[in-house]
Amino acid sequence: MAMNKNTVLAWATFIMIIVGLALIALGAFRYDDVAGWGFASVGIGFFAIAWVFNALKGRV
Repeated sequence: MAMNKNTVLAWATFIMIIVGLALIALGAFRYDDVAGWGFASVGIGFFAIAWVFNALKGRV
């Protein structure tokens, strides 16, 4: 299975979405104090970076 640049970006996007969902879930369900807000905001940041990776597919 040959992986070109678009395939690598697709896998990176998928992995970052999974990690972002996990961080948001940790912030929402595990931590009830201020640390939960930090986990959730970092998870949203992971979504933003995954969005950039998705936008770069086909352009790099």
